[in-house]
Amino acid sequence: MRDLGAGFGYLIKGQRWAVRHGRWFGFGLLPGLITLVLYAGALVGLGHGADDLVDWATPFADDWSSPWLGLLRNTLTVLVFGLGLFLAVITFTAVTLLVGQPFYESLSEQVDRTEGGDVPESGLPLWRELWISARDSVRILVRVGLYSVLLFALGFVPVLGQTVVPVLGFCVTGYFLAEELTAVALQRRGMVLRDRLALLRGRRLLTLGFGVPLGLAFLIPFVAVFLMPGAVAGATLLARDLVAPAEDDDEDDAPTPYTLDKG
Repeated sequence: MRDLGAGFGYLIKGQRWAVRHGRWFGFGLLPGLITLVLYAGALVGLGHGADDLVDWATPFADDWSSPWLGLLRNTLTVLVFGLGLFLAVITFTAVTLLVGQPFYESLSEQVDRTEGGDVPESGLPLWRELWISARDSVRILVRVGLYSVLLFALGFVPVLGQTVVPVLGFCVTGYFLAEELTAVALQRRGMVLRDRLALLRGRRLLTLGFGVPLGLAFLIPFVAVFLMPGAVAGATLLARDLVAPAEDDDEDDAPTPYTLDKG
């Protein structure tokens, strides 16, 4: 339980860091605002076109009598928009991180700089960093999708589906959200996705303590925009402490298990 509280503490520390460094807070808002505008436009378009999409997809119901025709198509229209909104929520962070890669790299470096010690750099060109981030985000989304299918199926189990499954869903969301945010700092330290996941699994409660409260807040994309700079800062602070033992081992000439992904 101590690790859960410590993970939440990193989230609070990150928000405090962002508030104390107002210029960087404003700098970190830009990617989220850009993504929010894009998503808002897409959702407005979906809202206007969902009924036409449903009409096109259900020609077999054209001759149905009232109220069945309206009931079917109205229900499907709501489901289509709901699915679009769900996809927007679960992909918002990944897309924001991709759009804001240069912004968040700079913000994360500034956190390292203000906290003291070395400021790691990946040494990769920007296009390569964007490619690695996009590729890893797709891999994470595939994992989230598999868990979502499993949890959706379990949701039909009486009692379990209404109690345990929602909690597990938030834990899965928080865990992978923490991975995506810490990736900004850990990728600069030469860690590939496999090693990052192994590192977070070793401190699962700490990771959940950071990611789950943030995931709950991120259910509201507008809130996510304002929390994002502090979330990146907090994830950098978390990453610094997670890799500290490995860095101490390096100082003692011990081999490091982490390698920079250049392939």
